Order: sequence, then structure tokens, then C-alpha cells
Amino acid sequence: MKKRVTGLGGFFFKAKDPDNIKTWYKEHLGIPTDAYGWTFLWQDKDGSPGRTQWSPFREDTDYFDPSSKPFMMNFRVADLEGLMEELKKQGVEIAGEMQTYPYGKFGWILDPEGNKIELWEPPEADFQG
Repeated sequence: MKKRVTGLGGFFFKAKDPDNIKTWYKEHLGIPTDAYGWTFLWQDKDGSPGRTQWSPFREDTDYFDPSSKPFMMNFRVADLEGLMEELKKQGVEIAGEMQTYPYGKFGWILDPEGNKIELWEPPEADFQG
């Protein structure tokens, strides 16, 4: 089977007051938060760099729609376009259209329990596969 997910890209969750939550994590756990949360920088076993994003969102965000869950996972993937085509053929529910930004390509699916999953293909310059 072809490798699909290459790692955890991020964990996103809803919060009543995201700025307060970021401050709490910074003060009590030493997490160096910024406007988006915290980007964990790491290296894989071969020494290649990667990053994983931790971000609180406002509880009224529609970014997790159509899921009603208070969180969303983001997985790093290889070949997002090919993977989305394959998932569609397999009957996986696609949530929205793929989008491309300077920091990568994004696609969204729903699992059988309605959890929205964001699939992210980092730009080639920082891709870890």
C-alpha cells in the first residue's frame, strides 16, 4: 500500500477565549505561543526537519464545518491530489475544494463519525515523506 499520511501536521481545537488559552499554556507550561498558537519544530529519525501546528480557534469558528466537533486534526500527506482522488473513489466524504497556499496544499475529509480531517501537503522545500 502506498504511504499516505506522513505525520501529524497539527491539532486544532475550539476555545471560548483563544488568546487566554494561549497565555495560560505559555505561563503554566512554557509553550512559546504566538498569534496562531505554537509551531513545534522537529526532526525525523533521518534528521530531516518538520513542523506541527497547535492552534486554538474561537468556539464560533466555521473552519471546522461541516463537523460539529470541537477539534480538527491535520495530517501531513504526500501527493494530496492523488490521495484526494483515491479517497473519493473509496467513498470517503470530501469536505470542500482543495486549496493551495505558499505554505502548502490543503484538502478536507470527514471520517465516519463526522470528524473533519485536514490533509496538508507541505511545500516541496520542507516536505518530509
